[in-house]
Amino acid sequence: MRQFRIGQRTFDEGSPELQSTLEQAYERRQRPLCLCCDHPVAMYIARGDGQFLIKRMPLTGCDHDPSCPSYEPPYELSGLGPLIGNAIQIDEATGTAVLKLDFSLTKRGSRSAPASPSEPSDTVRNEAKKLSLRAVLHYLWDAAELTEWMSLWAGKRGWGKVRSSVMNTAREMTVRGGPLSDILFVPEVFHTDDKAAIAARRSRALSGAQAPGNGPQKLMLLLGEVKEFPEARSGRRVIIKHLPNFPLMLEEAAWRRLNKRHESELELWDANEETHLVAIATFGISSAGVPAINEIALMVVTENWIPFESIHELQLLSRLAGMRRKSVKGLRFNLSREQPVVCVTLPEKRPLPVAMYIVPAGADEDYDRMLAEMIDARPGMAPWIWRTADGDMPPMP
Repeated sequence: MRQFRIGQRTFDEGSPELQSTLEQAYERRQRPLCLCCDHPVAMYIARGDGQFLIKRMPLTGCDHDPSCPSYEPPYELSGLGPLIGNAIQIDEATGTAVLKLDFSLTKRGSRSAPASPSEPSDTVRNEAKKLSLRAVLHYLWDAAELTEWMSLWAGKRGWGKVRSSVMNTAREMTVRGGPLSDILFVPEVFHTDDKAAIAARRSRALSGAQAPGNGPQKLMLLLGEVKEFPEARSGRRVIIKHLPNFPLMLEEAAWRRLNKRHESELELWDANEETHLVAIATFGISSAGVPAINEIALMVVTENWIPFESIHELQLLSRLAGMRRKSVKGLRFNLSREQPVVCVTLPEKRPLPVAMYIVPAGADEDYDRMLAEMIDARPGMAPWIWRTADGDMPPMP
């Protein structure tokens, strides 16, 4: 059982005194220390679902012992590696992640900007210096620990859990000098018998997206699950689950670009009814009260909310979902599909942690060279490789 040090006292994870102590520490902004290894690791306290939770600080997962639930694989194995110290800067004093964005949070005039591409056309310029819209979504998902899974959690992760994890994480991030949580809207679980109160809370939360009388309009970020894209008189409406009677408008040209840039995500979502389609978008509300999307990016996830980008990844995640062993999904962030990343990590030592790679059928020599370099750089991890051109999935490690 894990132990935490809070002030001068040490608590077991299951201690009946822990909740009351966490509430007091939360009010004092005091950080617990995880005692999983010789050098205690600072954590932070989040409040959600009526409880106080101890969460790991950004980018500290690899500082924990591999047997600790807060351990996560080295960030260099995913698309997060090139961003650290550039697009993502960690304040050592507060643990806050400062994010640099490559998309706008203001809008001038009436025309919308192009829908955000899933893969930046100039990846080399963007991958380290600033975060694309998709990369922000990936970072929120990764920092909220929504990339992690084991079979014991089955049935315990619905939209309410996803929302609270994302919002707690966003409070530890800043953009343009302010908390990300101030401009991020994630709809709460909708209940018909509470719809009036929910609508009132939504109106208060979205006040910052209202069009001003003059000057540029400030935009907010929306993160939600897509329900459908019905046709409108001009363009499409984006219907978000748990947001009834609040369709967001998307211009026809932006809809065409979205279909081109996110063809794979839309195809995978359409092919499997158990999957979810998650959208992140910048949006504003016109003076007439109509919400409209400025930029948008998509991510398809499993029924357990684990992201994937191909049918082969879905097959692997489905196999792992039934295992009692913890798995951690790797994400691309700003990286293109031409660059390898670890698909899944099995962090427990049995006898070594496992880095799982899926090599697409069209991989060329450059891809293989970069993959070999990644594997050689981590001799402490056992590689598992599925070359899809060779046939079925290899046996599990």
